[in-house]
Amino acid sequence: MLEVDKLNVSYGVIPVLHDVSFYVKEYEIVTILGSNGTGKSTILNTIQGLMKYPTGRIIFRGEPILNLPPHETVDAGIVLVPEGSRAFPYMTVKENLLLGAYSRASWKKRKETLAYVYSLYPILKERSNQVARLLSGGEQQMLKIGRGLMAKPKLIMVDEPSIGLAPLIVEEVYETLAKLRDAGLTILLTEQNALRALQLANRGYILQDGRVVIEDTAVNLMKNNLVKKAYLGR
Repeated sequence: MLEVDKLNVSYGVIPVLHDVSFYVKEYEIVTILGSNGTGKSTILNTIQGLMKYPTGRIIFRGEPILNLPPHETVDAGIVLVPEGSRAFPYMTVKENLLLGAYSRASWKKRKETLAYVYSLYPILKERSNQVARLLSGGEQQMLKIGRGLMAKPKLIMVDEPSIGLAPLIVEEVYETLAKLRDAGLTILLTEQNALRALQLANRGYILQDGRVVIEDTAVNLMKNNLVKKAYLGR
């Protein structure tokens, strides 16, 4: 479904990504792991079309998308759920969700998609008329994922979904990602919580200093001594 080939990205004159290559098959969950500052978010931002002047190739469903503007990558079926609190704080939960269905095709199906999001996250339905700034951190993460789903994506990219969340909330978020996979959605996931990501994913890539240094199945990565020492704490 997605192929990234020799992707290079810089912030001004500072290189961040160096010949990064990986692929994601349809219906897979693929995780990109690495410590803070290794370039994980930059990869997702570049795929979405948020970075300027990248080089290399990005192919999505057989079509080149490198340097497409973000609204066109969304129209193609790619949605990014960003790291951190990115809800519109003074809009209600429902208004935030409906913003995700901005395209003509997704707007036509907004009612059924909204019902699906509420079935995944009943707390959002309970608080649909509450302003987003009053939600807890976990509820805001649910809101961001729900807003991404409103666009009816074929590939959803989730950036650091566990960051700053209590362990019980992390489990809720990951249970939802598993449900999305089971429903046929393809997921590209970046994480610092390597163990939880590998427990969910089919395959993974280890990123260091903007380079892919290890790639394997999730099962094999959990057995890899270097991965254990650097990311799993054992």
